[in-house]
Amino acid sequence: MNILIVKTSAIGDVTHTIPALNCLRKQYPDAHITWLIEPAAADLVMGHGAVDVVLVAERQKWLKEFRAGQWLSVCKKFMRFVKRLRSRKYDLVLDFQGLLKSSLWVVLSGGKRRIGFGRGMQHSECSWLFLSERIPAVDMEIHALDRGLILLREIGLDCPDVVYNFPITDLLQYKIGGLLKKAGFHGGTQALVVINPQTTWDTKLWDDERFVQVADRLVEQGCFVVLSGGPGDMEANRAIAERMAYSVLDMTGKSSLKELATLYRQADVLISTDTGPMHIGAAVDTPVVALFGPTAPWRTGPYGAGHQVLRSNLPCSPCFKRECPRSHNKECMDTISVAQVVDATMQLMEGRSG
Repeated sequence: MNILIVKTSAIGDVTHTIPALNCLRKQYPDAHITWLIEPAAADLVMGHGAVDVVLVAERQKWLKEFRAGQWLSVCKKFMRFVKRLRSRKYDLVLDFQGLLKSSLWVVLSGGKRRIGFGRGMQHSECSWLFLSERIPAVDMEIHALDRGLILLREIGLDCPDVVYNFPITDLLQYKIGGLLKKAGFHGGTQALVVINPQTTWDTKLWDDERFVQVADRLVEQGCFVVLSGGPGDMEANRAIAERMAYSVLDMTGKSSLKELATLYRQADVLISTDTGPMHIGAAVDTPVVALFGPTAPWRTGPYGAGHQVLRSNLPCSPCFKRECPRSHNKECMDTISVAQVVDATMQLMEGRSG
């Protein structure tokens, strides 16, 4: 059997789909499984033991080149990719994305059974029109990870366990361990706390000065603190590090997603806003202190037990808006205090050591 998974982005969404991948592999141990994905999240599935082939669609790069007038070049690249996609005859194509951009690949795959959620899913952009089999829409209040498993259950696949099996090698653990040791972390009784402050939505952001205070207080409690984030977060995180009274290890923009997962696995606690790396932390069984404001943790919070979600419970939250409708007040984030974050972190560390 040949299976195609279509889940192109983003980091958190791809992380939520990995348990479905492992369920498919368990149900069809001899199947050939291909995953179609975009570059930003590709490292999460590259080298995963349950995947045979990873097809990386450079959609954003192609669009940029197309707008720059490189039409012929883009068309050739696109057709080469489609040819590679269609080089295997898929018995089962699963659209876990449910967007117009994913439905394009679903149709171009030429698969016999093209399955995804039917009409009624929020933000589906009519992607259901391109499916040959439509699973009844489910409530968006169900966690994103569970929605993916429901899709499989509706086609007869039982997925009782949530398994990630991130491809974290001994070499990766040795590399990250070496970086931490060189920076002054020697393990033992010293706790390792990683802080991931930045996110793409302005309304999800917590004040950087508060992260400065949290990091300083944790260092005073004897913790070793590391800052993490993507290349676009380097300037903001550098400013946090520079304003601190104590030194921290700033690994922002210096690690691949696999290296980030390895760092998180070695941490005692991850503190994060609602963003993709938060889900990686939960996936590698690291307790997460998650800061939520405009979004709903029951939909996209850190999955599983052992985490602490901090939110204000204001009547307007969650609003799911990228701009605060209350004069850019961001009260839902601002009402989360430094003391709450520090206390939640210490509680999770005590629970882990106990």
